[in-house]
Amino acid sequence: MTTSDLIPAATILMLRDGPAGLEVFMVVRHHQIDFASGALVFPGGKIDAGDNDAAAFCDGVEHASSEQIAFQVGAIREAFEECGVLLARADNETQLISGDRLATLDVYREKIHAGEITFVDFLTQERLRLACDCLQPFAHWITPEMMPKRFDTWFYLAAAPGDHLAIHDGSESVDSIWIEPTAALQGAKDGTYTVIFPTRLNIEMLAESPSLETAMTDAQSRNIKTVLPWTEQRSDGNYLCIPADAGYAIAEERLPDREG
Repeated sequence: MTTSDLIPAATILMLRDGPAGLEVFMVVRHHQIDFASGALVFPGGKIDAGDNDAAAFCDGVEHASSEQIAFQVGAIREAFEECGVLLARADNETQLISGDRLATLDVYREKIHAGEITFVDFLTQERLRLACDCLQPFAHWITPEMMPKRFDTWFYLAAAPGDHLAIHDGSESVDSIWIEPTAALQGAKDGTYTVIFPTRLNIEMLAESPSLETAMTDAQSRNIKTVLPWTEQRSDGNYLCIPADAGYAIAEERLPDREG
């Protein structure tokens, strides 16, 4: 598989300050989804061809490449489709759309997902602009080469609009939760949640920030390194490895022994 075979994807870590500190919105993937089925993940998905056509509807992308814009558009679209949060402004407005306005747009979620209307046509009809300036790049991961389906995924942070009700869509995701990063990690450890390796490491990184403000500041100062994991066979077993300078707490992890 070559680089051109990678499937571009994007995800948003939607954040808020809760009673005990930073919280992130996560969803549980439907068991029939072909990637990370049943897992606790951040809302997101594949970049659509139409995401490349939305540059004219984006705020804050003056210095971004067309590829970077498509990732940001896809992240915002997926968050809207999957959890009903839309980082967008009405034309000539500086504030994000209100929860009341968002409620009138809910009917579009399934239509966009089903391809009945393009995202650009939706933005045009509703006179909306995407708030790409609200996205903070957080991480960049590429699925290991030994996997049959490989994704090139950008992770972004965003402050959840206070009056947007985040909720799972019932199809791609079957449950949702606002959760403190430490609680998600504990749930992964005790078996409450299934959390795949990239998600867990990004939750661990997020857990280093006690609040929304510090999470954004920490991400702004971080040098994001593309993470392409690989495996190494050693005398005591197989190890999954990532670059040591990627900014995560660990750079390798021993894989469970295969049964049989």
